Amino acid sequence: MTSPAPSAATPDAVPGNWVARAPAFAQPYLRLMRADRPVGTWLLLIPCFWGLALAAAGGYAGFHLLWYAVLMSIGAYAMRGAGCAYNDIVDRDFDAKVERTAARPIPAGQISVKQAWAFLVFLSFIGLAVLLQFNRVAIFVGLGSLALVAAYPFMKRITWWPQAWLGLTFNWGALVGYAAAAGKLDAAAFALYAAGLFWTLFYDTIYAHQDTEDDALIGVKSTALRLGEKTKPALGFFFAMTLVFFALAGTLIHAHWIYYLALGPGAAHFVWQLKHLDIHDNHVCLTLFKSNRDAGLLLLLSPLCELGLSSF
Repeated sequence: MTSPAPSAATPDAVPGNWVARAPAFAQPYLRLMRADRPVGTWLLLIPCFWGLALAAAGGYAGFHLLWYAVLMSIGAYAMRGAGCAYNDIVDRDFDAKVERTAARPIPAGQISVKQAWAFLVFLSFIGLAVLLQFNRVAIFVGLGSLALVAAYPFMKRITWWPQAWLGLTFNWGALVGYAAAAGKLDAAAFALYAAGLFWTLFYDTIYAHQDTEDDALIGVKSTALRLGEKTKPALGFFFAMTLVFFALAGTLIHAHWIYYLALGPGAAHFVWQLKHLDIHDNHVCLTLFKSNRDAGLLLLLSPLCELGLSSF
């Protein structure tokens, strides 16, 4: 079997993305870190913005807010790439058996496992350099995510709910963002973290429906397989709990009524996703999954509106 050419894109990559125009030697590394699929970086970064904005709305951060947002953008880009590299190292045998992932650089033979580890270490040092710019609390909170990251690729082997573990991992940035701005963690931060957990259960269950046939054949577990035809009601519960915990976070910082009103666009987006979801159509599942960048940014409106009011 001939390995795909270095420029071969993964099926769910953004069409015409800049990675295809990068130097040939760099393309496999850029695809390893999913530079051609930026939605994952957004889904990791947005909870960081939630945490920063909520803490700022509660009276913290001040003029550091925008600088912290820039730092977290760099950190999320690097650490999402490192996480993808680690996931592909661990899952390389599974990836080779799944049509959607067989063209990834490691199973396709474009990057060796040793090269992937070296690249992972490089990206991790960038992430660490960013983390060290924050206060001590944020640094220790950030380091606390390492155990979650290390365990995640193995979850699909032992539980039907690996998406829940991904939620714990991908939304850790909400805690880091809050701690960076506030210098502490409190109940509002953890309510926001819980909202992110349910948000991830929502979007990653949709994403997992692309692979149900292959996953069932190779013995990989997911919420998509566990829920099956009951997916839509479950997703309704997940997005409802996302909104409940977002509202609770607002209550805990004594938010104005505008905070709760601003949850409306995000709620409408979730309803729109459910209305259009067809779990048997991979294109629809991928499109709706990607749309959660917009859902997350719409949820950011609530703490931003509260921050705007508190500034007057």
